[in-house]
Amino acid sequence: MTTTIPALMRDAAARYGDRAALASQVDGSISYRELDRQADLIAGALIADGARPGDRAAIWVPNMWEWIAAAIGIQRAAGVMVPLNTRLKGGEVADIIRRGKIARLFTIGQFLGRYYPDMLESEVMPGLRRRIVLRATPEEIGPDEIRWEEFVAMAQSTSDAALAEREAMVKPDTLADMMFTSGTTGAPKAAIFDHRRSLGGGRAWVDISRQTADDRYCVFGPFSHNASYKAGWVAGLMSGSTVYWPEAYDAVTILDLVANNRISVMPAPPTVFQEVLAHPNWRDWDLSSYRFLSTGATVVPIELMKRLQAETSIAEISTGYGMTECCGSATHTRPGDPMERIAYTVGTAIPGTEIRIAGPDGRSLGTGESGEVLIRDDKLLIEYLDDPGATHATLDADGWLHSGDVGCLDADGYLKLTDRLKDMYIVGGFNVYPAEIEKQMTGLPGIHQSAIIGVPDNRLGEVGHAFIVRSAGSTISSEEIIAWSKANLANYKVPRGITFLDAMPINSTGKIIKFALKELLKSA
Repeated sequence: MTTTIPALMRDAAARYGDRAALASQVDGSISYRELDRQADLIAGALIADGARPGDRAAIWVPNMWEWIAAAIGIQRAAGVMVPLNTRLKGGEVADIIRRGKIARLFTIGQFLGRYYPDMLESEVMPGLRRRIVLRATPEEIGPDEIRWEEFVAMAQSTSDAALAEREAMVKPDTLADMMFTSGTTGAPKAAIFDHRRSLGGGRAWVDISRQTADDRYCVFGPFSHNASYKAGWVAGLMSGSTVYWPEAYDAVTILDLVANNRISVMPAPPTVFQEVLAHPNWRDWDLSSYRFLSTGATVVPIELMKRLQAETSIAEISTGYGMTECCGSATHTRPGDPMERIAYTVGTAIPGTEIRIAGPDGRSLGTGESGEVLIRDDKLLIEYLDDPGATHATLDADGWLHSGDVGCLDADGYLKLTDRLKDMYIVGGFNVYPAEIEKQMTGLPGIHQSAIIGVPDNRLGEVGHAFIVRSAGSTISSEEIIAWSKANLANYKVPRGITFLDAMPINSTGKIIKFALKELLKSA
């Protein structure tokens, strides 16, 4: 069993050779052998550039083969890889570079209508030694930048012996990456992992999906996110499957990707499958290759799951639960579970993982009692970067990860998520969990998506406010929604205000950004 990500790449190149490791709709495919060679070039260039073991290098690049070559190359040079989402703006990236003491930045050139390095033009980053720009022309390169091609050429100065010596320094407990959390509830924190932990995340996903070299695996979302990195291309290297990714996230792009490439495994948020089934002609695409669908969220609409089961030929539809801090998966449903269990729970603990529910005093709660979800296994984060307070609040002395999620376990150990602790609000002394209301609202005709937040109220302390995206052609009104809520919800759960949106603010993994809704309401 390989014990580091660079060693995994070596092993995969030896085993699968010229088989396609990655396949892009834009660039075509790259083989396992060539990907390994490109990672060598990056590692060699870093060594030639003076990179030391433990140096941190960030990747601010959209999904492409160079992203993975850079990541493995950084780690092969005994460095720490820091993934950055391309949705981040210059100030946010500069803050991470300063906080993370990052020495080198791999960045895309032109993307989404702008030259990305320009966003850092006015930022002060004294520790940043090198900016490597991908897919840029010589005319675009600024005075503090170097093109990818020129940087890679520096590898000629590094001997094979020097590269092998550096790679030999990489051990299972060598730091592999710093993962900045998605920040749907506030400023992101940097979770730190070693190679053993990060490989554990990939191994867990391969076991869940029963992935093999025969699979065509579509990772969903950016490589900067855990699900597309550790449970994504790392899992692809483990299984020998070919990894794909969407170039856009609309229904037609997803349907084309699955049908044209015979995708067999694709996890994605519920919103993706809602969009696909909302397309009037989705049945025109051949989805017969699709054998394993996985989704997960606090709210997984039961009607969506029933439609997927009844109207598609997907062999297995499943749900699961995890987070960056545990390298991905913690629970998952099992083959053969009934649809109600798949929709209303996120499964049982995966092998090697323990789940318990704790009350405010830390005491373990019984079957059916709601409290904070605690996770314990051998792939939890080591710590948060320079934040012992957050580390202590998240990891307790007994090794339990405090998730911040609220849930309960049934008699068979299946976990039902209720909400995020931070999303809970109190109406006149009653705890309200928005996800509970959102789940019920998905059954109301005319509502495509809903999101509930708590807002200040002079009399009750807080009350609920609902953000609604109507279904196509729907004219459902605020009055109708309030009337339905009064008829179906306890009075303290009834939203006092309604805002209609064309689309929810979501992050790159499909999660609704609740604090963006709060800011939207403040500015209204």
